[in-house]
Amino acid sequence: MTVLTRWEPFREFAALQDRINRVFRDTYSEGNRDESLATSSFAPAVDVYEDEHNVTLKVEVPGIDEKDIDIRLENNTLTVHGERKIEKEEKEENYRRVERQYGSFTRTFTLPPTVDSDKVSAHYDKGVLSITLPKKAEAKPKQIKVNLGGGKPAEKTLEGKGPSKAA
Repeated sequence: MTVLTRWEPFREFAALQDRINRVFRDTYSEGNRDESLATSSFAPAVDVYEDEHNVTLKVEVPGIDEKDIDIRLENNTLTVHGERKIEKEEKEENYRRVERQYGSFTRTFTLPPTVDSDKVSAHYDKGVLSITLPKKAEAKPKQIKVNLGGGKPAEKTLEGKGPSKAA
């Protein structure tokens, strides 16, 4: 039986870049292994998605306590800062290989002007930080009802909460 595998060159480039980055990181951090464990920085993976009501960010931060995460919103810029600390007993272990990254991180996102910054909320569960950025009412899509006959069409929001004040 023959199995066809789709060749994806960009995935191979990403894997190659990751290998090269590890070679340089390992080469320059061999001098002081404990210091490299405690001070390396990393950037957690983030998924950003949008629907008609919210912009949502999901930040992967496993092993980080919620008290070590700082979220700030200033001038349409959202900044997430945190730190994954290496435990003292982990430092004393005789590791042969360390792939998890430790240290502090900062991720910054420029928010669209449609976000209502007064209603931003964050939730931390099972190592995933979810930040919900609600959209302003005027930024939400509107549905316009078409009436048959000579009547004037009524304008409504998608939620059906009545006529909109914006024209």
